[in-house]
Amino acid sequence: MTVSGRGSRPAAVVGAGPNGLAAAVTLARAGVPVTVFEAAETIGGGTRTTAFEFEESNAFGYSNGAATAAGQGIQAPVLHDVCSAIHPMALATGFFKEFELTRRMEFVVPDASYANPLDGAAGGARDGAAGRAAIAYRDLARTASELGRDGAAYARFYRPLLRHLDGVIDFALGPSMLRWPSNPLAALATGLRTLEQGTPLWNARFTEEVAPALISGVAAHSIGRMPNLATAGVGVVLGALGHASGWPVPVGGSRAITDVLAADLVAHGGQIVTDHAIEDVRELDDFGVKLFDTSARGLANIAGRVLPTGYRRALTRFAYGDGATKVDFVLNGPIPWADRRVAQAPTVHLGGTRAEGAEAELAVSRGQHPERPYVLLAQPTEFDPLRNPAGVNAVWSYTHVPKGSDVDVQERVIAQIERFAPGFRDRIVAVRQVTAAALSRYNRNYHGGDFSAGAVNLRQLLIRPTLSLDPHRTPAASIYLASSSAPPGPGVHGLAGWYAARSALRHEYGLAAPSLAIGATRTEP
Repeated sequence: MTVSGRGSRPAAVVGAGPNGLAAAVTLARAGVPVTVFEAAETIGGGTRTTAFEFEESNAFGYSNGAATAAGQGIQAPVLHDVCSAIHPMALATGFFKEFELTRRMEFVVPDASYANPLDGAAGGARDGAAGRAAIAYRDLARTASELGRDGAAYARFYRPLLRHLDGVIDFALGPSMLRWPSNPLAALATGLRTLEQGTPLWNARFTEEVAPALISGVAAHSIGRMPNLATAGVGVVLGALGHASGWPVPVGGSRAITDVLAADLVAHGGQIVTDHAIEDVRELDDFGVKLFDTSARGLANIAGRVLPTGYRRALTRFAYGDGATKVDFVLNGPIPWADRRVAQAPTVHLGGTRAEGAEAELAVSRGQHPERPYVLLAQPTEFDPLRNPAGVNAVWSYTHVPKGSDVDVQERVIAQIERFAPGFRDRIVAVRQVTAAALSRYNRNYHGGDFSAGAVNLRQLLIRPTLSLDPHRTPAASIYLASSSAPPGPGVHGLAGWYAARSALRHEYGLAAPSLAIGATRTEP
């Protein structure tokens, strides 16, 4: 490869997940020749959608292959999302807003963002509901009206965040936590609520158990003990998005996000090479600039020989959290929720009360597998019914487990769903389990099954992977970290890749960030 001129120095991006593709799109839009290398046969990372694999019967007798599926009239393929399924950050965060994602693909944004079922019957159950659940609607007033005596307190919790939502997002999901916030009031509101929900004060404003369960069910997404400042911060931001832009379902599956990113990259001259693992940075000697959508440990393994000793040590010391075991289902009908309102929400948090959820997460942090685990369930078929054949319900779920776990937790997950949806077990046609250990093998960034590419704790919200105003730029010449191991951390938002690419454009090419809008003219270096 012959390269001449600073502006024409080609760039390599290692990893074709949302962050890697966001980085590549940004570079290509600026006129930089860019090639993306992906170790897997398909692109997408955490946004892959594939055909459900009907396996031989397992110990519980639920997954007995294509014969059972055919016997119930199910024709392959049945599509399911491999990692992420619902996308709270796709509508509200900077990269996807500038990229005009909603003009490129279709989302369904339900009135309800998420639900948290509880045991027992609600005295004020609506629409014939026999069970009891807390529902987070986009409409904050509607949500509060169904939360009993705690409704007003719940509304007061979120109202300032919604009033300053752009500032909240900028503060929580910016390129560095060392920046002065663009909206100090938003930062103060976020910080105070994180402090409240991340400490033993977390129940101070509430008198009942429904509203607290709704808040802690969201916080548990981050995998960690509760109350805890880091998990609380995640919950505050995700909850605010649930009451603002909503938690959308991508029509056709999460791979639709990947597809539009890849299409834009190729349209602007970029290339994607799949089934090509980069094991040593010297393989990229033909590229003047390198961006890594890999974990911190992955960057150390690939580029350690050219990284300063202190920085390499920081990468190898970067901590990884507990993992997730994914348990997906094919059903022959809808989930029979005890409270039928739960079917209105694309995401369901199955942890019971706040105390139960905290107990389960504490057990995981101690290396145990709780009998009643926290289960995060997505039911996209309710909102994207044309994704799969009629009568087929593809259900997505995962539960938290100790890092590296290879324990079969299918029955525990099924029992937890059945607890809030009696009869669920009878509708199962097939089950597919991917343990934390298998998840780590599936994606080399998910160490021990940690799909966040690094533990979400207070230290690593500030130091990710180092304390810096420009943490995406490494001390090694022309090498950048563009993954969830850098700010703002996990989530399908493309922000880490976008921030890394903008830093590279500034330092390597002397270019401003290009427009990502549809039809925008490409910047020539």
